[in-house]
Amino acid sequence: MARIRPFRGLRPRSDAALSVIAPPYDVMSEAEAREMVGSNPDCFLRVTRPEVGLPSGSDAHGAEAYSAARNALEGLQARGVIVQEAAEAFYLYSQRMGDHRQAGLMAICSVAEYDAGDIKRHEFTRPDKEQDRVDHILGTGAQTGLVFLAHRRSDTVEALQAGVLERTPLFVVTTPDGVVHTLHRVDEAGEVEAWRSAFSDLPTLYIADGHHRSAAASRVAKELGGAGGSDGFLAGIFPEDQLHVMAYNRLVNDLAGRDVSTFLAAVKASFEIVDGVKPEPDGRGVIHMFLDGKWRGLIPRPGLFDAEDAVASLDVSVLQDHLLAPLLGIQDPRRDTRIRFVGGIRGPAALSDAVLAGEAAVGFSLFPTGLDQLFAVADSGQVMPPKSTWFEPKLAGGVVLHKLEA
Repeated sequence: MARIRPFRGLRPRSDAALSVIAPPYDVMSEAEAREMVGSNPDCFLRVTRPEVGLPSGSDAHGAEAYSAARNALEGLQARGVIVQEAAEAFYLYSQRMGDHRQAGLMAICSVAEYDAGDIKRHEFTRPDKEQDRVDHILGTGAQTGLVFLAHRRSDTVEALQAGVLERTPLFVVTTPDGVVHTLHRVDEAGEVEAWRSAFSDLPTLYIADGHHRSAAASRVAKELGGAGGSDGFLAGIFPEDQLHVMAYNRLVNDLAGRDVSTFLAAVKASFEIVDGVKPEPDGRGVIHMFLDGKWRGLIPRPGLFDAEDAVASLDVSVLQDHLLAPLLGIQDPRRDTRIRFVGGIRGPAALSDAVLAGEAAVGFSLFPTGLDQLFAVADSGQVMPPKSTWFEPKLAGGVVLHKLEA
């Protein structure tokens, strides 16, 4: 059973949405954020990346930054650029990127369900990143970022979505990346109850992205005793069959002291090496590697891993457990500075270009981890290696916020 509730959304005025909504805070560097903000006073990155309004070199996680975030949020509201709804509602947030379209309900989910494990996770969190989100929520008095949740396909939810999407939206905007963002409000009492009922029939929800935001919301709820609406967290909840998962590829700076020939010889102990492959794998069970100017396929040798283990059988795990750790010495990919993760939206050329430019020694192109695999890992109570999934399009920041009541 998934418990959701409506809320008094704080959202951009319809004619100001394009100037407000922005990419999520955690997919760019500070320099990129500063460039995106430019001279736009309404860009939501001023709230989620408040260091853009401070001198270069300022502490992005210090008290001054969180104060700047609060000032930016209050300024948007004072100028009427963002407005708080008079009544509680759900919101249907849809995105179109090329031929792909996805729509998810924006609602408040239960911290208690998260704490009980009924909202299932598949990643560990880093203490520093979790603390940053705690400080941001407390500093702004708002949940400014969505937790991206997925659920198994539901005919009832699909029918409810179709009905909402026929109506006039609050806004439709196209961001510079070509993604079309549309927001509908759901506030009629009977329809709100229909959505509640539809979600109560779902056995569980799964975190697709936003483990740090959900963990932070749980900590804030404990600190505030659930007051002011802190017993819930803002989520965008999407059906599994509408989500587009891309690969999360890897670059490694060096071969850990080996030359190309000795590295390939070591790889052959665990993988069959196939020459002349194209950059992207056609399916699960093979990893493509760019090394010494060539793409090669790596096929795990029989018995290398337990095919029945939801985690060990993931391509990202096979790469980590049987190549990156034993051959390249990358035991902790979360913290090792020799490895970089490259979102699939950039394509395999980002790997080969980096290697050819001498910026890395080897690149690994992976087939996307599927939602079925994510669900299986979460259901088993295990965790994936870091950076196992890359979702596109990204859920934008500033579409709707959940402001905690004083």
